[in-house]
Amino acid sequence: MPDPSPVRIAVLVPCYNEATTIAAIIRDFNRYLPSAQIFVFDNNSTDDTVRIAREAGAIVRHVPAQGKGSVVRRMFADVEADAYVMVDGDDTYDASVAPVLVERLLDEGLDMLVGSRVTEEQSAYRFGHRFGNRLLTGCLSAVFGRTFNDILSGYRVFSRRYVKSFAAHSAGFEIETELTVHALELRLPVAEVETVYKSRPEGSFSKLNTYRDGARILMTILRLFKSERPLAFFGIGFLLCTLLSAGLAVPLLATYLQTGLVPRLPTAVLCASLMLLGIILLVCGLILDAVTKARIEQKRFAYMAVPVFSRDAS
Repeated sequence: MPDPSPVRIAVLVPCYNEATTIAAIIRDFNRYLPSAQIFVFDNNSTDDTVRIAREAGAIVRHVPAQGKGSVVRRMFADVEADAYVMVDGDDTYDASVAPVLVERLLDEGLDMLVGSRVTEEQSAYRFGHRFGNRLLTGCLSAVFGRTFNDILSGYRVFSRRYVKSFAAHSAGFEIETELTVHALELRLPVAEVETVYKSRPEGSFSKLNTYRDGARILMTILRLFKSERPLAFFGIGFLLCTLLSAGLAVPLLATYLQTGLVPRLPTAVLCASLMLLGIILLVCGLILDAVTKARIEQKRFAYMAVPVFSRDAS
């Protein structure tokens, strides 16, 4: 498939100590997207990543704040393009499908296209990472409904509208979760395409910690649940407090009806306190739900303020 020129395409590569692989990534994307500008955003690498990237012809930028989320925030703020291809710097993704992904994004008017990882190499996608991805994807689906099969993929294509309306809050690898939630929250047109996932080359090591980063991603989902679905989040607390209060009150009420006395006063106070706490949680949920809807409207306006890309205009 021919390269979709004259569209402005930017290939964004977040990097931390990827001297072993960065030259191959730049070479492959130059081959399959010859009109694209390739940006390498270095995140305090201590090896030769920067030198090799420059020698390979990439535009190198530095991001001092550590973490992939910090790098994505800087990339989206600094780079101007019509289509953005974001790919990890570990040379595990297939560059040959990049023109197809860009073409589909532009032809169908999508805002995000996710490269869902498929592989037959056990070492490329370890069982622990695969299981964790499925677990986190299931959690996200339970909270936000429709979602993707691979929410942690580092191979994505974005529209300019998406990039310039995304306000990144995450600092680390949980940024992929936030990218997914942003699209679901604004109900943006998105799609997912299966792409081949390869093993890391010899001498290259993953920066992902299965348990630490998995826990951070799970906490991010909970945090986003609270901020994006506050009525449901606080409504659960209200329901639990109400049920517990009612359960404790039943024997007290039965005793009162029989004897006219309330012998367990501390339990009665606890029942009243739990019910009051539940009502407070419900009121918080109602107020924050209104605030959240107003905030989503503002994000929608920011999204719509960016002109939609048109091939005819280009």
